[in-house]
Amino acid sequence: MTDDDRAPLARRLEAILLIVDEPQSLVSLATAVGAPVAAVRQAVEGLVEDYDGGTGGPRRGFELREVGGGWRLYVRAEHDDLVSEFVNAQAPSRLSQAALETLAVIAYKQPVTRGQVASIRAVNVDSVVRTLVARGLITEMFQDAETGAIHYGTTDALLTNLGINSLDELPPISPLLEDGADGFDDSMPR
Repeated sequence: MTDDDRAPLARRLEAILLIVDEPQSLVSLATAVGAPVAAVRQAVEGLVEDYDGGTGGPRRGFELREVGGGWRLYVRAEHDDLVSEFVNAQAPSRLSQAALETLAVIAYKQPVTRGQVASIRAVNVDSVVRTLVARGLITEMFQDAETGAIHYGTTDALLTNLGINSLDELPPISPLLEDGADGFDDSMPR
């Protein structure tokens, strides 16, 4: 394969790698661009060398890394602080009160269906659930074989946004709830 033959493959791979948010295996990349795995491996190695400045060009502010059995573009470590400041300076997208309430129900009750969330909140939650899925804060965990209902749970993105490592670090909710004794006087049997 000549350099001219590899260039179009490398450009096609770049186009795919630019938009993926999860590492892609060589087989997945080969399928996406319609090329043999060996040719994709060679093109990926060439891209890594090019981005690292090994082909005479500049060392790029991003790199192509193999992580978790797949390939993905990442910001170089020396630019992490710059990128973090830039992202944090952008107007953060806030969730509505309805989205926050729905997210809390899912976080504490998961796995939970839309119907269960709707009954707890006493409102239709279809659009809110779609928004939370689109933002990557919740995900479809599984579908009930009998009812077909989809059960939802939270994602690692939610943990990252909350600054916690696991759902076990969520504050206990029971101390925040009323005990249900209001309205009963002490003379009534319980």
